[in-house]
Amino acid sequence: MLDDNLTIDELPPSANGDAVWRLTGPLVITSFFEFQERVRADKSKTLALDFSRVPYIDSTGIGALVSIYVNRQKDGRRLLLVAVQPRVRAALRITKVEQFFSFVDALPVGNP
Repeated sequence: MLDDNLTIDELPPSANGDAVWRLTGPLVITSFFEFQERVRADKSKTLALDFSRVPYIDSTGIGALVSIYVNRQKDGRRLLLVAVQPRVRAALRITKVEQFFSFVDALPVGNP
């Protein structure tokens, strides 16, 4: 079985104060609760999630992202997905939720 562990590293905030987190591992049912709990506790104006080390996402992970997107939008805050791998992007496209998210290819300037 594949390793289903997800680690979340909080990187230094971007120059404009946005929270930046690097995710490593799959966003799946076994990592869903911790991920959702931590993201919901974040109160930054913009949360940039670095997906460069996320090899895949399941339906639970997609549901978590949609829920987080809705909650942040409702509060006037933003969710930014960074360096999303093709397999993850395809899953978002196939489930027809890709349009809800903002994507960028690299982390904000000043982050490793």
